[in-house]
Amino acid sequence: MKFTGTETYVASEDLMMAVNAAVTLERPLLIKGEPGTGKTMLAVEVAQALGMPLIQWHIKSTSKAQQGLYEYDAVSRLRDSQLGDEKVQDIANYIVRGPLWEAFESDKQAVVLIDEIDKADIEFPNDLLRELDRMEFFVYETRQLISAKNRPIIIITSNNEKELPDAFLRRCFFHYIRFPDSDTMKKIVDVHFPDVKKMLLRESLEAFFEIRDVPGLKKKPSTSELLDWLKLLMAEDISAEALRSQDKRKIIPPLAGALLKNEQDVHLFERLVFMSRRAR
Repeated sequence: MKFTGTETYVASEDLMMAVNAAVTLERPLLIKGEPGTGKTMLAVEVAQALGMPLIQWHIKSTSKAQQGLYEYDAVSRLRDSQLGDEKVQDIANYIVRGPLWEAFESDKQAVVLIDEIDKADIEFPNDLLRELDRMEFFVYETRQLISAKNRPIIIITSNNEKELPDAFLRRCFFHYIRFPDSDTMKKIVDVHFPDVKKMLLRESLEAFFEIRDVPGLKKKPSTSELLDWLKLLMAEDISAEALRSQDKRKIIPPLAGALLKNEQDVHLFERLVFMSRRAR
């Protein structure tokens, strides 16, 4: 089976090749890129395209690698023992399966998303090395060896908040999703808003990339934020002319709160546009 994209996800040739290479090598696919470039959605679309179940593990700063395998609920067992519940005799009743266990036990090959792995502490990736390599782990409480019935396709995303260990990187196939150019962005917009007016699309893309090109911007607007902005423009029936207004009182484009997310960036953009208009 080959991943060739879907009707709802515009994937570049390089990205499709990366997915298929990771599947062929039977290695996790590590995806990096700016927030909002579709890293998380890739796993959803790969699962849909290949007809596989999707198992998602969204990482938090408090997440531990063990939670991906299983957790022993000692608190519930203690409570049940105080209540005289007979099920306390079988410790297996208090083993909570994690996402990797679910994937390993799946009768059908699954896609596993480990989302934003860089949010966890630095030891998190290293603690998963053996399990991702051998596709098995041991449950000490029940003396069970859990081995994958079908090796899952593992997609790992990172926002580059911290460096990942070299030992972990060696075991992954890596791909960086470059930010879409104007032509690719048009294709992405067409998937979500096929009825958008051409003039509005042209002017909104021009304004969007103008904002992204502002030097010193703390947070550049992402693809998902462009889609939110377009949705608002269409809902409010904002005309293309309103986006290219030369009115000095309207320096910021309408509904730009979907694109600019802090006051420093708003002030910076206002100042640069004002200076640019004065120079004309």
